[in-house]
Amino acid sequence: MLDRLVGDARRIWGLDPAAGVQVVAAERLVATPIEPSRPVLVVPLAMLVGADPEDGANGAASKEGAVAAAPAIEPLPGRHGPRGRDPLAVLARLYPADHGVGRFGAGETTIEALTPADLTVALYLPAVAPELASAGPWSMAWIADRLRRPDGCPWDREQTHESLRKHLLEETYEVYDALERGATPALAEELGDLLLQVVLHAQLAAEAGVFDLADVQASIARKIVRRHPHVFGDAVAETASDVNRQWERIKAVERAEAATPAEPAAPSASGAPSASGAPEPGASEPMSVSDTRVRISPEGEGDPDAGTGIRNEGGSGPGAGPASNESAGPASNESAGPASRENAALKGALDGISRSLPALAASQEMQERASALGYDWPSVEGVLDKVAEELAELARAETDRDRREEFGDLLLVVVNVGRKLGIETEGALRAANDKFRNRFRRIERMVAERGVAIRDLDFATLDSLWDAAKAEERATVEERASAKERATTEDRATAEERAT
Repeated sequence: MLDRLVGDARRIWGLDPAAGVQVVAAERLVATPIEPSRPVLVVPLAMLVGADPEDGANGAASKEGAVAAAPAIEPLPGRHGPRGRDPLAVLARLYPADHGVGRFGAGETTIEALTPADLTVALYLPAVAPELASAGPWSMAWIADRLRRPDGCPWDREQTHESLRKHLLEETYEVYDALERGATPALAEELGDLLLQVVLHAQLAAEAGVFDLADVQASIARKIVRRHPHVFGDAVAETASDVNRQWERIKAVERAEAATPAEPAAPSASGAPSASGAPEPGASEPMSVSDTRVRISPEGEGDPDAGTGIRNEGGSGPGAGPASNESAGPASNESAGPASRENAALKGALDGISRSLPALAASQEMQERASALGYDWPSVEGVLDKVAEELAELARAETDRDRREEFGDLLLVVVNVGRKLGIETEGALRAANDKFRNRFRRIERMVAERGVAIRDLDFATLDSLWDAAKAEERATVEERASAKERATTEDRATAEERAT
């Protein structure tokens, strides 16, 4: 039967079997993975056991006992949302509305014109262009690859892991904002934006020959299966506390295995941890993905004055930033007329910036957007002058409120200096934090070697230790650079020797 269907589809609609074809039982369509960029044959089960494809429903009904009464079919996870149990709705989500559909023995129709009766005959769905297979599992991977090709998008071709970092951060916080409103269409859009960042980083890694999107999916899937032996294996966890303890135990074993690589043990059929507590993942080496979890608290939680909004009453110039007008927030529109409310509802250039972004990243993004509209200092010298001005204002501030406000203005201008110099301020501060952390560890080690406590040392001693830590750090960096240079020289000499 399938041979006949493939032959007819090849003759009538130009199916190329060499390119592959998917066969889906009509009764199980809602539960079957479908890749729209590949041809699909949708065939009633009765026909698969011998009925004539042109006999349609009558032929299927005449096959007494050919198909037993099937239990209710559960929709495919990931496609089990709105109308996930409706096969016609599933096809409408996977294919463009005007996509052609071939009906064996009954002519042609389109996706939007399909009826339940059409599912009683064999159907042929030609492949759609990959960029139109938007709900397919591999559409975004294909699109990302296409954008990065020589004749793709100039902007996308220029991107690197580093240049995309700020976009990943921004999209993450935009999802965080959308979550406050629960499951909404806006959340679906924001999750899609975040997914794009994952796909782009996987594409860059694939180009470098390191990993691809399949590796990303396999990594997290194996990890979750490995850490849930009470679901996928024989372990028992009756409470959430049991799960947490088991999770941490498995993570500890993974960290130990990652630190001391060993020959992988033969996986058990259950995927459950071994007697030693080590998980036997059924095929996966220890993951190198970080398990660090970050809890993000709402802005200003517990303190009405702890928000990160920037106010610049009395400040002037682009360095200080004109963006914040707290007195014009939504609450002030309640007594305003219709025209005022309409104007307030209009989104400005800065409205799309997530309020949950880290303050440095948000400040830089705001000032970049303002600059794109022409609101900027002509040169960095003007911004540096503004830094001096804000420092002087901070020094003159007399109250805690004034000092806090002037300090915020100073930070905003410093961010603008970084922006003018092409520095990602969030990354620069993280690097400075890392440097401070490393130097402080050196000081702690030095103090421990003296057998004293840091709190017992005076400032002059601590300052000298800081200088010693800096010198030690500098020597370490120089030694590493020298070792790298020696290795490069040796490699070059070896290459020249081989060439001769």
